[in-house]
Amino acid sequence: MTQSLSEIARDRQIRYFLISFTDLLGVQRAKLVPAASIDTMAANGAGFAGFAAWLDLTPAYPDILAIPDANSLFQLPWQPEVAWLPADLQTIEGRPLEQAPRVVLKRAIARAEALGYRIKTGVECEYFLLDAAGNDISDPRDSSPKPCYDQQSLMRRYEVIREICDGMLALGWGAYQNDHEDANGQFEMNWIYDDILVTADRHAFFKYMVKTIAEKHGLRATFMPKPFAHLTGNGCHTHLSVWDKEGKVNLFYDSEGELGLSTLAYQFIAGVLHSAEAMCALTNPTVNSYKRINAAVTLSGATWSPNSISYAGNNRTHTIRIPDSGRFEFRLADGAANPYLLPAALIAAGLDGIAQQREPGSRCDNNNYTDPLPPEKVRRLPGNLLDALRAFEGDTILTEMLGTSFKSAYLKIQHQCWQEYCSHISPWELAQTLDC
Repeated sequence: MTQSLSEIARDRQIRYFLISFTDLLGVQRAKLVPAASIDTMAANGAGFAGFAAWLDLTPAYPDILAIPDANSLFQLPWQPEVAWLPADLQTIEGRPLEQAPRVVLKRAIARAEALGYRIKTGVECEYFLLDAAGNDISDPRDSSPKPCYDQQSLMRRYEVIREICDGMLALGWGAYQNDHEDANGQFEMNWIYDDILVTADRHAFFKYMVKTIAEKHGLRATFMPKPFAHLTGNGCHTHLSVWDKEGKVNLFYDSEGELGLSTLAYQFIAGVLHSAEAMCALTNPTVNSYKRINAAVTLSGATWSPNSISYAGNNRTHTIRIPDSGRFEFRLADGAANPYLLPAALIAAGLDGIAQQREPGSRCDNNNYTDPLPPEKVRRLPGNLLDALRAFEGDTILTEMLGTSFKSAYLKIQHQCWQEYCSHISPWELAQTLDC
């Protein structure tokens, strides 16, 4: 018999539960519920005013209800009397809120499952550790022009890294390595892949955990795509494979296939490449995102982000890399990507590739930074958020799976963000045009 949440609370000495959802702009919203009330909340949902979050609802809209997923409980390693529960949003009539990101992902997963596919993913979340005010990197001695894997800089942040990694180990994620990344003050931590919803929930919790533990140590963590113009930005590289419905057979693996991938895998890759411009609206969702992709050379000598819609073998200069047999790495997404909308977009584009039996063409083995392919050979990525939004606006492939309600709400909010950005007068504009 399955334990109730109150019984779990008693056994694990949990006093409070954070019932949490992620809105369309990736902001995590929550209510703190005492253990004495958690079973009622689990049955009936925690009420929220939808207008208070980025969900494209008005103040006149009735309450929305957050139904916690008891199968995805995270007891806070640094504060074990509290547990975090991701939730699905629904209306007071009991219908799923169609534009809620976790609902969108679960709908895409259901479509894949109906076709007999079980999708597994792993994510590599890069982040910066800044000073408490967020003005600069927190370690003045971390100043090497090529700091990737730097042992001294990594170990000066040992206390923060250790606490985060210990947390992942305690939660059973299978954390297996931590490193200093390519930018000064930048780090990455890796855990093993799992079913796509499991990874999405872990991704959302990881961002919360990293920020909270950094604050404990008097620092500020950011997943912002490009906080410093001269440094490499924060990517969110996603590794993906498709398995049979029992999760036992990797359908992407073919020992006889090129680079160990099956025809199904190449069709999926082709679908992602085909829809890449529209996907950017979801995988690179901020104005700042487009200062990471298509970027100028950084201090280290490479941006490690793509600039064309292309795929390669074990070559990190393209949108898709095939590092090993049985999987591919999607390198386009950045640290601002919504943990639920990123995988949903990949499912939608990839399943279209399979359905249409798309072909990705020949792989590109060039160094795309020093020897870029000409425009007649590969398509370029959108140059800014507005271009990406317009590509998504004209899209039908992602829309068919992710839903028109979601698309309408997402575009409305993102166009508002773009207009707010356009109304801002920057110091660069003043310097360049004040004397005109």
